[in-house]
Amino acid sequence: MHYRFITVEGNIGAGKTTLANMLATHFSAKLILEEFADNPFLPLFYERPQQYAFPLELFFMAERYKQLKEMLQSQDLFSDVIISDYLFIKSLLFAKINLPEEEYSLYQKLFDIINPQLVQPELLIFLNAPVTKLQENIRHRNRSYEQQIPDEYLLNVHDMYMQYIKQHPVRTLMIDTTKVDFLRQPEDFDHLLLALEKEYEPGVHYLKL
Repeated sequence: MHYRFITVEGNIGAGKTTLANMLATHFSAKLILEEFADNPFLPLFYERPQQYAFPLELFFMAERYKQLKEMLQSQDLFSDVIISDYLFIKSLLFAKINLPEEEYSLYQKLFDIINPQLVQPELLIFLNAPVTKLQENIRHRNRSYEQQIPDEYLLNVHDMYMQYIKQHPVRTLMIDTTKVDFLRQPEDFDHLLLALEKEYEPGVHYLKL
């Protein structure tokens, strides 16, 4: 495989963590997973988003930065494979959705200070799932505070990711996961592994499984 640092991304409930775990196991890679459960503002945000959006996003950004900085500094990117289930930029993308303009402006200033200090992934695997599948996955994983996420919010998240990928030269494998199940359909995972043997130019590459 040509890539030493791969990030798996997608909407809420897209299956990021499942695939990241599978890839890390296959490649004996260092695994970086979002520690969402440690954010004390998350359940509060879903109850009262206007009140808790800023501390929620600030906590997420600080924890993501700390985790990525520590993990990446301890690894040799020339010999070790690293798999993560989030991009640091997601802090800014979600903040743009959740924060009013004044708070977002402050948040962006903080983000711009720390973002250049982080190593960016060589390849982004983006799991593009329809809202119906996202909601089904959210129900199955049964986190109580997520059960009332409206479709409109998931669509906003999707649009924000698409805008970012379109505007930035990120080397991206875009996968429509409508009928894909990496965990229960081993052939899907095998096809992805074959795709990772190729060298891709910066830009979006659509992978059909």
